[in-house]
Amino acid sequence: MSDAWLSTTRDSYDTDAPGYAEKVRGLLDGSPHLRASLTLFADLAREAGGGPVVDVGCGPGYVTRHLHDLGVDAFGIDLSPEMIALARRDYPDLRFEIGTMTELDLADESVAGVLAFWSVIHVPDDAVPGVFREFRRVVRPGCPVLVGFHVGAEASHDTEGYTGRPIDVVSHRRRPEQVAEWLREAGLTIESEWLMRPDDDVPGAIIFARRPV
Repeated sequence: MSDAWLSTTRDSYDTDAPGYAEKVRGLLDGSPHLRASLTLFADLAREAGGGPVVDVGCGPGYVTRHLHDLGVDAFGIDLSPEMIALARRDYPDLRFEIGTMTELDLADESVAGVLAFWSVIHVPDDAVPGVFREFRRVVRPGCPVLVGFHVGAEASHDTEGYTGRPIDVVSHRRRPEQVAEWLREAGLTIESEWLMRPDDDVPGAIIFARRPV
């Protein structure tokens, strides 16, 4: 935890965990495009041979739960102990661990898929390539990597959480071509790019990549 952004992000999500969990409750129910992306990710992981898939930056665990319900062996990792506590409380049948995406406590080529669902948005530009190299290290050849993120060219700084308590979180918006280039530089192959809600002030994007065989 030597990098300041890791400490401030962890502390902020510890502070705001209940408010964030309430904010995302039911999010997937009203988001057919997000559900479709998760269904495709689950299908790709199965087609590549199956096995455990990791939800990196899982927060309160709702996406991990959704993946499990799609029939994949999903587990979650998050930087925030309070988020992990909520995930374990709400989904006691699933596996959740405290950890950081900059140094995943996973063996090389040990998972059938890596999903980062709007969780790399707090990672500074200079740290993203290392995170993507970690994704490549832990995923098996032929297996998928999904990265979702906010689209744009700037960052926002939030100082108040959903509970009204003070936080200190920077959220980066990025161009899909830049994220794709970082993934390629990490040794992953791009399979598709989805742009969602392009007419919104802050669109979303999902990139599907794969570790080559």
